[in-house]
Amino acid sequence: MLFQIKSYLKFLWHSKNEHAVHSPFVFQLITKCFYDKKPKPEYEILKTYRKSLLENKNTIEVTDFGAGSKVFKSNTRQINQIAKTAGITPKRAELLFRITNYFQPDTILEIGTSLGLATSALALGNSKASITTLEGCPNTMAMAKNQLQLLNGNNVELVLTEFGEYLQSQNLKSNIYNLIYIDGNHSKTATLEYFELLLPTITNDTVWIFDDIHWSPEMEEAWEIIKKHPKVTVTIDTFQWGLVFFRREQPKEHFVIRT
Repeated sequence: MLFQIKSYLKFLWHSKNEHAVHSPFVFQLITKCFYDKKPKPEYEILKTYRKSLLENKNTIEVTDFGAGSKVFKSNTRQINQIAKTAGITPKRAELLFRITNYFQPDTILEIGTSLGLATSALALGNSKASITTLEGCPNTMAMAKNQLQLLNGNNVELVLTEFGEYLQSQNLKSNIYNLIYIDGNHSKTATLEYFELLLPTITNDTVWIFDDIHWSPEMEEAWEIIKKHPKVTVTIDTFQWGLVFFRREQPKEHFVIRT
């Protein structure tokens, strides 16, 4: 906790708003997407989805392949507590919806379904997108599958798998993912492994979102390595997320932006 407080204070010191951004691409993204305060009807659907989970006091046994939880001491967890503490926040879900709606990606990959809170934002952001979401825990995935039926999410394919195993088994050179949301394993080794495995899928318009880049010292190390990769041109650090772009026409720039 102390590490994250220090990281956040450092973030605040370095962070800027749109007035300090001279890249037209990033300026447009910040002003028309990040800072879009207009109400959206989809926000009410996201709230309903979350509310149904927060009212569910049933327990499930969670299989955790990642870096573990900083909140839960046991793998037997109540659904409402998972939604409250481990799921994407309402503000972040709305931002994820706006990012998806802004870029209109045709193909989306989510690494880490959990209860589907982020999945619902992705699905609502572009109802015509083909979405593949990966989850390692069968009980969590079963809950997400039931929940996503509330959205009539026919464009979402849920895959029960270990993430690295799935990515290594796919012929990713023949796949293109316009948007990838990575929220599955908060370790440096796994994050960099996924990054390297997924590089064959990029196009000039690809956007990747890494969750919890300031989770730990090693996640910050992973983020620094990703920023320096020769194929990465633009990155945006929002503290919670790290956005990565591969736009060849862009000069290499790194932004720290308050959202």
